[in-house]
Amino acid sequence: MMTPSAVMAALVMALVLLLALWIDRLFGEPRPRLHPVVWMGGYLKACGSVAVRSPPAAAFVLGSLAWCLGAVVTGALAWGLQCGLLVVLARVFASPGFGPLAAAVLLAALAAWLLKCMLSWRMLRSEVEAVEAALQQSLPAGRERLSWLVSRDTSHLSESEVRESAIESLAENLNDSVVAPIFWCVLLGLPGAAVYRFANTADAMWGYPGVYKGQNWAWAGKWAARADDVLSWLPARLTAALLALTAGGLAFKTLRRESGKTPSPNSGWPMAAMALALGVCLRKPGAYALNAAGRAPDAADTVLALNLASKVVLALVVSAPIAMIMIAIGVAG
Repeated sequence: MMTPSAVMAALVMALVLLLALWIDRLFGEPRPRLHPVVWMGGYLKACGSVAVRSPPAAAFVLGSLAWCLGAVVTGALAWGLQCGLLVVLARVFASPGFGPLAAAVLLAALAAWLLKCMLSWRMLRSEVEAVEAALQQSLPAGRERLSWLVSRDTSHLSESEVRESAIESLAENLNDSVVAPIFWCVLLGLPGAAVYRFANTADAMWGYPGVYKGQNWAWAGKWAARADDVLSWLPARLTAALLALTAGGLAFKTLRRESGKTPSPNSGWPMAAMALALGVCLRKPGAYALNAAGRAPDAADTVLALNLASKVVLALVVSAPIAMIMIAIGVAG
């Protein structure tokens, strides 16, 4: 089976990544019935409904097996698509012709579409903007719109708390929905991004430490929660570092101290970096207060937070393709 060299393959996947980001910017999310993450959610919902009703040991085993099976199938399908693209491209280079070229273009477009579905910047940005716009109308409107973005109860939040929650969600999901999928794509190609998105979706649906909506996920979701912690560990710190750089630099010691205030080993990093960069306090009542000495955020801080996140995305647009090619050169050498 002919495949392009490692460097040529990296160049192709770098172009696929850039095309995926362009598709996200231009079109946003596909319809739910055409969205691979929705398909992942359907699988996880079906398996989770069985695991969560089982005794603790059985719940853990069933949840772990369902996660592993889903991750293997997701990674295998993405790997098959990527390999198919590279093989067809090798044929184009070996014997140029309209047939192989058309197939290569089709597969590249399909790979870019699938990769786009693994990341979501346009939707994240628009949802945070929508919360701020609703908050300008009234506090109840802001609370209601925030409920689309977060899982916590928003019915009693103050104006400041609504804004804090929106900025926290922006920082956390900047990692989950943008930086981490691109990070794993750089390292492992399309399968890396796809498996990460599956793991993150599983954590969102199963990874509760106890009772959620009347069901105890402590054992059924334990594997999913720990897997997401592992896969998000480096990307979360990379997200914080990029936010710190775009903000003009933050003291690492301060960032590390603030990030440790959240229960999650990862989400505190981008949220703390955002709080410090803006000079505001980001709180979850009864849980944590990041940069407690900071002021309450106002509407201008939401705009600034979005601008900082946009700069992080721009930095990835430039650096991720270069990193792919440099890694390939290192492997080939």
